Amino acid sequence: MARLIECVPNFSEGRDDSKINKIIESIKSVKGIVVLDVDPGKDTNRTVVTMVGEPEVVIEAAFRGIKCASEVLDMTIHTGTHPRLGATDVCPFIPIQDVSIDECIKLTNILAEKVGKELNIPVYLYEKSAKSKERIKLPNIRAGEYEGLSEKILKTDWKPDYGPSKIHTKAGAVIIGCRDFLIAYNINLNTKDHRLATDIAFELREAGRSKRIPNPKSRNLLDGEIIRTEDGKPVKVLGLFKDVKAIGWYVDEYKRAQISINFNNYKNSSIHSVFDQANKLANERGVRITGSELVGLVPLEAMLSAGKYYLKKQGRSIGVPEKDIIECAVQSLGLNDVTEFKPNEKIIDYAVSSNINSLVDLNFLNELSRNSPAPGGGSVSALAGALGSSLSSMVAALSHEKKGMIDKKPEMDQIGEDAQLLLKQLTFLIDEDTNAFNNVMSANRLITESNEDKINKDLKIENANKYAAKVPLETARLCLDVAILAGRLIKIGNPNSVTDAAVAVEVSVAGLRGACLNVLININEISDGNFSSKKSKQVKDLIEESEALKVKSFENTLKIISGSK
Repeated sequence: MARLIECVPNFSEGRDDSKINKIIESIKSVKGIVVLDVDPGKDTNRTVVTMVGEPEVVIEAAFRGIKCASEVLDMTIHTGTHPRLGATDVCPFIPIQDVSIDECIKLTNILAEKVGKELNIPVYLYEKSAKSKERIKLPNIRAGEYEGLSEKILKTDWKPDYGPSKIHTKAGAVIIGCRDFLIAYNINLNTKDHRLATDIAFELREAGRSKRIPNPKSRNLLDGEIIRTEDGKPVKVLGLFKDVKAIGWYVDEYKRAQISINFNNYKNSSIHSVFDQANKLANERGVRITGSELVGLVPLEAMLSAGKYYLKKQGRSIGVPEKDIIECAVQSLGLNDVTEFKPNEKIIDYAVSSNINSLVDLNFLNELSRNSPAPGGGSVSALAGALGSSLSSMVAALSHEKKGMIDKKPEMDQIGEDAQLLLKQLTFLIDEDTNAFNNVMSANRLITESNEDKINKDLKIENANKYAAKVPLETARLCLDVAILAGRLIKIGNPNSVTDAAVAVEVSVAGLRGACLNVLININEISDGNFSSKKSKQVKDLIEESEALKVKSFENTLKIISGSK
């Protein structure tokens, strides 16, 4: 499994395509880097780039991007609505796969030192990489922006963490650090008044606003007089959502105002919760939300959470295909309002894996029918189980929507979600069974020129055969889970769909039996007697339990069809 870091550098250029392309090409020149998204904004005059790769690759790609930006951009003439400190304003690292936070922090220090020494650009570390409390939050470092940096940098408290204590005239300074996944999100209003957007933003963001006396002539709280303490400081009122930052601005490109939001922890404060509250606040101010947009990428979990939330509000089942849940989120949040939302490009889980081919995405039946031993019976067994889980999900959804079964909705939701998870796991095993077979073949083809080579080859063959037995055994276990789920649906699901649930039992048990046959033939090649004996016993138990379940489910189905009780 690859060790992956996500890096999201923000460059202070969003209007000149030739300059943006030069920076992107410098990043792409690093072998192994994958650029997932390039999101320029004309009004912000800023481009957000999202890339992933192994740690060393990301460091080099980020360095080349920062270097190129310092050469082609000039901060002395830069203007835009977004706060910024330099040509590369901020360059965060986010651990994605098999990389710890501590390791990610070390990586940001390596990059920061390299930028400071080789490019002579001052660097500040922020978030988890920060060396002091004052530098954890990005706005603190960015305060005064590029225009105030030449004086700020001379202060002892604001000496850079790396690089010279002198502003780089063209490139300003760079902010680098390790952080959690951040979602950049904009909510669109049907007004050009950015003050209305700012007013709503202050209500939403954790930092809140200065308390004011309402102005009876205006709905905008910004028009009220600020309430101050005895020493003249504004009285602060905290906002509604934790780990949320927000400001309001006008976007000439869209001819409307936006509430620009950063979610620093989307699990503490969800996109859909903030969107719904923004809707309420907008209505109170006589404006309307037309939709929203995601800048950069979003985790799949955040989209599924939103989709399920809106499906529940509509009284619909959440035990439906992932694609349908995401579509509900897209429609409910209005994510196609100003730009098209493409799930395969905007959801990071999909974007990272988009280059991985799946046998199911190809024409599986054609692939299966060719004169090659894989994919074969193991993959078909997993497919049978996947078909059973799909049928179970369908029956759960139909039961959820049936009048007279309102009390069963929560149970049907859970069964539907369980079925969708089993579908995902079994779909993975369709390919993995083929991969396991190919590993066995590769191990058998190893050339041996010494006794050590032979020992190594025998060990690899043994391990490959063990894995080739484990994969279909896992398929069999999951197929039993599908059969159990479908058996419950026969008893408590929509009676009009009882035969669909029964077919789900039949095909999943068939998948189980087929997978068990693959386990038995593969353990014949394993010299570890204890391993083989254990797996053989597990196969026997799985077959016995599934056969009893199949017989009982068939009998129950016949009773329901004939009207018996």
